[in-house]
Amino acid sequence: MRIALIAHDKKKDELKDFVAKHVDFFRMHDLYATGTTGSILIAHTGLKISLKKSGPLGGDQEIGSMIANGKIDMVFFFRDPLSAQPHEPDVSALLRLSDVYKVPLATNIETAKLFMKFEKK
Repeated sequence: MRIALIAHDKKKDELKDFVAKHVDFFRMHDLYATGTTGSILIAHTGLKISLKKSGPLGGDQEIGSMIANGKIDMVFFFRDPLSAQPHEPDVSALLRLSDVYKVPLATNIETAKLFMKFEKK
């Protein structure tokens, strides 16, 4: 499976801890991440992750393009709903593309945990 990993600044530690807890699952898949998030995940977990640009510099759009072209099967995007994001239109477009192309999208830790429960069956 091809999985995208993205997190807003205030959610990067939460995603890092989640991925570390499920590192054996993520190790079995092709991983893609926006620049800063991916760099943190690589340093913390040692996973092989293909990095895109940082979200505000076009990384969200790069992941969105991959979704539109059938190159992403699942997205973990830990969003910070309480902080304004300067690239909010890009974030909205990525979420919309996930819906249009029916790509499972976890935007918070509890949804991500459900993905892990379904994967183990």
